[in-house]
Amino acid sequence: MTGARRLNVLASAALACAALAAPPAALAQAGKTTVTVGLVLEPAPGLDPTVAAAAAIGEVVHYNVLEGLTKINADGAVTPLLAERWTMDPDGRSYTFTLRKGVRFHDGEAFDSADVKFSFERAKAEGSTNKAKKTVFDNISTIATPDAHTVILMLDKPDGNFPFRMGENTAVILDPKSAATTATRPVGTGPYRLEDWRKGSAIVLGKWDGYRDAKSVAITRATFRIISDPAAQVAALLAGDVDAFPRGIGNQAVKQLQADPRFTVALGSTAGKGILSINNRKKPFDDVRVRRALAHAIDRKAFIDGVLEGYAVPIGSHFAPADAGYVDLTGVYPYDPEKARALLKEAGVATPLNVTLTLPPPPYARKGGEVVAAMLAKVGVVAKIENVEWAQWLGGTFKGNFDLSIINHVEPLDYLQYTNPQYYWGYDSAAFRDLARRHAAATDAKERQKLFGELQRQLATDAVNAYLFNPQNVAVSRKALKGVWVHSPIFANDLAAWRWQ
Repeated sequence: MTGARRLNVLASAALACAALAAPPAALAQAGKTTVTVGLVLEPAPGLDPTVAAAAAIGEVVHYNVLEGLTKINADGAVTPLLAERWTMDPDGRSYTFTLRKGVRFHDGEAFDSADVKFSFERAKAEGSTNKAKKTVFDNISTIATPDAHTVILMLDKPDGNFPFRMGENTAVILDPKSAATTATRPVGTGPYRLEDWRKGSAIVLGKWDGYRDAKSVAITRATFRIISDPAAQVAALLAGDVDAFPRGIGNQAVKQLQADPRFTVALGSTAGKGILSINNRKKPFDDVRVRRALAHAIDRKAFIDGVLEGYAVPIGSHFAPADAGYVDLTGVYPYDPEKARALLKEAGVATPLNVTLTLPPPPYARKGGEVVAAMLAKVGVVAKIENVEWAQWLGGTFKGNFDLSIINHVEPLDYLQYTNPQYYWGYDSAAFRDLARRHAAATDAKERQKLFGELQRQLATDAVNAYLFNPQNVAVSRKALKGVWVHSPIFANDLAAWRWQ
C-alpha cells in the first residue's frame, strides 16, 4: 500500500469514527435543507412592503422573495443587489444605477429598467401608502431609463443615504404585471417563492430553481411560524418545532436558552427606538409642557429592567446609539415625578387626566403598558389600557386615532418621518423641516455632523414622543444553523445565506 493510499484510508476511517461519535441529532441537522423560523407578529395586512408599514412583512419577503437595487447587510454595509453598481454625481443629487443582466421574475418576466421606473413611480403616485413616499420617493424628481439596464435618478434634494434607502424593503422592485397582487401573491426576483400562507399560523417559502445563483442556496424550504406568546416561543424552541427566533424572543428566556447547549444565543445591535408615542394633534398633548411632563414621569431604567430584563439602553430622542453621530440626550428628561406634576399644573391640566393607552401585541408593549400606566398614575395621569391586535393598531393608531401608545420603531434612520405632519403622531414643525433640509443639502462632513446633532436636540426639546429604549437584538438558533443575523440594522432574514452544518 502506498503512503498516499494509506493516508486516504486512515482519513476515511477517522471520518467514519467521527460520524459514529457524533450525536444523532447533530447528524440529522447537518443533512437538513429545511428550516422553521419563529415570528412574533404576522405580516399585516399583506406581504407587500411597498404599501404597508409592518416590519414583519420584511422579515418574510425582503431579500427572499422581493429584492431592491441594493442590499443592507448585517453590519449595515450597503452592497449591490439588482444593481451591479452605481455612481453619484458630486452634488449628491444624481444617481446612476447599472442593473444586472439576465435577471427574471418568478413568473418568467425579464427584469429591466422599466420595472424600476414603474416601481418608483408607483411609490410616488398620489394615494401611495408606501411609508417612504414623502421621505424618499417624493424626493425623486426624474427617472430616466436610457437603456434596459441603466436607471438615472435625479433628486430634488441631495441624499447621501440614498443607496441605503434603496436597500430598504420599501424600495423593492415589482413587475407591472404582478404588482397589484403582491400583498397576497408576491412575485419577485429573489431565491424563494411563496408556497403557502395559513393566516394566523404559518407562511411557507420554497426555493426557486430559476434564481440566478440557485446553486448557492442551501435552504430549500422555510416555514415561518407566528408565535406571539413568550412562553409558547420558548416551548416551540425546546420541543424542536422552531429552529430559530432571529429577533423578538421573550427576554426573560435568554438565560435559560444560553444555558442550553442546543442553542446559540447572540446579542447584537438594532436600529430600534422604543417610544411612548403621543398624539400631538389632540388636546392636551398639543401643549409641549404636557408632553414634557409625560417624559419626566417615566423611569426608563426601571422600564428596561422590569420589562426588557435589562436587554436595552435608554434613549432621549428618535435615534439609536448605533447611528453615526448619535447624541446621548437621556439627561434632558430625567425621571422626576414632581417636575411632571408641576408641568401639568403649569399647562392648566386638571388631574386626574384620563387618557387611553393603546397597546399592540408584542410583550414589550403589553407588559410595558402596565409599567408605564403605573408610572403615569403617580403624576395624576390615569391611562386606560386598550389591548389591540396588530391589524387594529395599523388601522387605528397608525392612522392617528389614539392618545398614547407604546411601539418600537425598527426602521433605521427614520427621523425624516418627523418632517411629515400627516404621520400618525402629528408633529408639525417648520424648524425641524428646515434642519432636515439643511442637513440633506450639506456636503461638508462637519456641517452634516453638527446638523445631525441639532435634529436630535430639536426632537428632544419638542418632546414629540417620550423616548424610552433601544433594544438589543436577541437572536436564538440551533447550534448547527449558520447565517442567522446577530445584528438587525433592518428587519430581514437573509435565508439564502442560511445553512445547516
